[in-house]
Amino acid sequence: MFVGKVVGSIVSTRKNEKLIGSKFMIVESVMDTSKERLVAVDNVGAGIGEIVLVATGSAARLCGKASDAPIDAAIVGIVDDGVGLSGM
Repeated sequence: MFVGKVVGSIVSTRKNEKLIGSKFMIVESVMDTSKERLVAVDNVGAGIGEIVLVATGSAARLCGKASDAPIDAAIVGIVDDGVGLSGM
């Protein structure tokens, strides 16, 4: 799991049937200086500019509606306060 900032969104009208109804957000790590970005399924209704918790790998699939969906990253929480986090 890592802490990231939502910097954008993605719209995909054609996708795997297990992902229909999912919202996709672009997340940038706030703890990694590389500022690598990834696309994450939003399970909590996060918005652009919010600091979020992101689960990756097989844990991300378990947070969604279908454990067999092709999900590698999922937003699982919105950070209210983070002492020591750079980028907040």
